[in-house]
Amino acid sequence: MRVDKYLWCVRYYKTRNMVTEACKKNHITVNGQVAKPSKEVFATDKITFRKDQITYKISVLDIPANRVGAKLVDIYRKDETPAESFEHLELLKLSKEHYRKHGEGRPTKKDRRDLDDFGSDFNEEEDSE
Repeated sequence: MRVDKYLWCVRYYKTRNMVTEACKKNHITVNGQVAKPSKEVFATDKITFRKDQITYKISVLDIPANRVGAKLVDIYRKDETPAESFEHLELLKLSKEHYRKHGEGRPTKKDRRDLDDFGSDFNEEEDSE
């Protein structure tokens, strides 16, 4: 099976086009070699790919006939991604929250309208005096 189809079948990517783009950017390797989307994948192959700032390492156990359900994915692959990778992602999320809290910064369209309404109420009171 092609590597793009395999990664799509085991639900690491939402579409095959996304896998193809990752291959073109050299984010996917099979057995240590950079893979094109058409690279054939066999059982016992090791696939390494980078997605969402995590370097995933998986071993191919079997080849699925079609895209499989999320509960059946573990039959076809063994995830060997180190736990530190996921912890690193959590630290990145926390550091972003520390930099700027959610809801601060540029006002939304609703906030701007509320401010305009508040300002127009204030101006109407001045005109009536």
